[in-house]
Amino acid sequence: MTQSMTHSATSNASNVSARPGKGLNIALWCVQVLLALAFLGASSAKLMGKPEMVAVFNAVGIGQWFRYVTGILELAGAVLIVVPKTRSVGAALLAMIMVGAIFAHLFVLHSPPTAPVVLLLLAGFVVWGRREELAHLLGR
Repeated sequence: MTQSMTHSATSNASNVSARPGKGLNIALWCVQVLLALAFLGASSAKLMGKPEMVAVFNAVGIGQWFRYVTGILELAGAVLIVVPKTRSVGAALLAMIMVGAIFAHLFVLHSPPTAPVVLLLLAGFVVWGRREELAHLLGR
């Protein structure tokens, strides 16, 4: 009986400690909203065919279809990151998109990946802060 009570208390303590505190939760929400706004802007530029985005994707050389795919993924991430049940998935999606953008900047465009690095760090912060939710969604 004592062993099961100790195990129960230990598992409850680990669950509580993995959840973000009030201050961290507020910081995470601020970053989530900032990311959503940034990616809404970025996705709209891609989906509306702004000349700068068309030129960037011409330089990438895969084709303009990739601009649309990227814009749709960014839009999906922007929406997912502000919905409580999907915010961890949205942050992970946006982080993966930024890893791809960093590689494109470094190896294809040969330009500094400053904006993608900053956005990756912000999305990574949200993934870290919402890691318990992401683990739960992944069945772990």
